[in-house]
Parts: sequence; structure tokens; C-alpha cells
Amino acid sequence: MGRFRHQQTIQSPQSFAGIGIHTGQEVVIRFVPAKEGEGMFFRRVDLPGQPVIPATVEYVAGTARGTTLAVGEAKVHTVEHVLAAVRAFEIDNICIEISGIEPPAGNGSSDVYVEMLTEAGCVKQAANVPIMALKKPVWWSQDDVHMVALPSDTYRISYTLYYPNSPPLGSQYFSFDVSAEGFREQISSCRTFALYEELSALMDRGLIRGGSLENAVVVQEGAIISKGGLHFSDEAVRHKVLDLIGDLSLVGIPFTAHIISLRSGHASNCLFAKKLYQHLSSENA
Repeated sequence: MGRFRHQQTIQSPQSFAGIGIHTGQEVVIRFVPAKEGEGMFFRRVDLPGQPVIPATVEYVAGTARGTTLAVGEAKVHTVEHVLAAVRAFEIDNICIEISGIEPPAGNGSSDVYVEMLTEAGCVKQAANVPIMALKKPVWWSQDDVHMVALPSDTYRISYTLYYPNSPPLGSQYFSFDVSAEGFREQISSCRTFALYEELSALMDRGLIRGGSLENAVVVQEGAIISKGGLHFSDEAVRHKVLDLIGDLSLVGIPFTAHIISLRSGHASNCLFAKKLYQHLSSENA
């Protein structure tokens, strides 16, 4: 089964208001402490009955330019930036109240959610949670996307980004042991990015209505366009690591493994999360 640790929640509620990067709608998000064993879940406080949507892989309902969770008609889009911060801080039980269909974009990263969690404080709970250790390699491949999880004593992400037709991006690699402090310093400020030629297609699909240089980085031919310059020279691959941490949080249980990913996105991340959950559950049954 591996190790155990105390379950954790947050000490006090915290709120933030902003616009969703795809919907462009004003929305309020609120972190609320949750009881032992309740897990991570969203609550759509703007809908009748305030439906609950668990943040686990079985509730993934879409992966177009972000990960969408749903229970029936109740949905939450673009959950990965919120969940990456929650996972990095090892919060097991939290209610994420939201007054719309998409969390606020902030600056297109996890910065605002790290600030909320830091202000809220983490508190240990009486019950334990197992940290499942992967015993055998797990892999998934499709076309030029490859993902593998190897047994490890820590939770590590190694990601390779490859955009051969975009010289400003090119090939980037980043490897990172996931921890709250490391996430805050090396990952949380890294913003979402898009190729300039993709923008009109995204707008035609009704997406990025709230997108701007306030919350995204645009890559055009030989240039990177961003407000205030890049936070890191390899900010793009670090954002991919952020997304992957958020998507793999949907496994729903703490685990240790070395995740190696080549060119994965939300669709492959979530398919891999499902496969990883199945392997961890069967190995530790």
C-alpha cells in the first residue's frame, strides 16, 4: 500500500473574483474547508440545488483547450489550474464553490490559487490517507504523444514540449519533484499560451472570449508576445507541467511515480489519469 499521511483541508475560506478565459464571464470562486473523506469537489452555487461535481477522472466530460468536469447538465470548464495548486499543496478535502461555469483565469496560471491556499492555510485532519506507490511501469501512446509512469519514491513530472514549426517554442524540457514550495516558485506563475494562427479558430468555436495578454502568452512566427516578458525562458513547458499536475490530480488519490510525458495535452492527460487510477487501484487492492 505504501505510506500514509494525515488527510488535509484548508483552515479558512478564501474567495476571488475574475473572468473566465474562455467564457469571458465574471465569476466568483471560493475555497471552503471540507470534512475527512469528502475529497476535492466543485459546487455550482449559481445553479438550482447547487449541484456537486467531484474532481475525479470519471467525471471528465471534455478536454478541448482545457479539462471539463460534469454531473448531468452541471459543468465546470478549465479546472486544471485550480486543481494543480490544490494537488501541489496536498489538499485532500476541499469544496470549491463557483458562481459560473469556469473558474477565473487570473493571469492564466495558478498564481491566484496559490495565494488563496497560502492565505487559507492547511490543516491536518485526524484520518489518514494512503500514498499509493506505483509498482510497475504504466504507459500510453498515440501518434506522437507518449506518456509513461515509472515506480518512484517521489511524485515527479518530466515533460518535453516540441513545436518544430514554431522556432520561439521549439523543444523544451522540464523535470520537477512536485511540492508546495517548488510549485509556488517554479511552476505556479507560468501562463497558458497559444499560437497566433490558432486564435481565429478558437474564437470561431466560441472560446477565449476572456483571453488577452493579461492572462495568456501569444506565440507568432519568430516572436513571443506577453505582458512584461516571459516569467521564465521555458515558461511554455512549465505551464504544460502545471496542466499535467492539474489533470493527474483527477486520479483522486495521492501517489508516487515518475511521470514522463512527451507532447501530451488535456485529452491524453485525462486518458492517462484513468489508466493510472486503474493500475494503482489494482496494485494496492
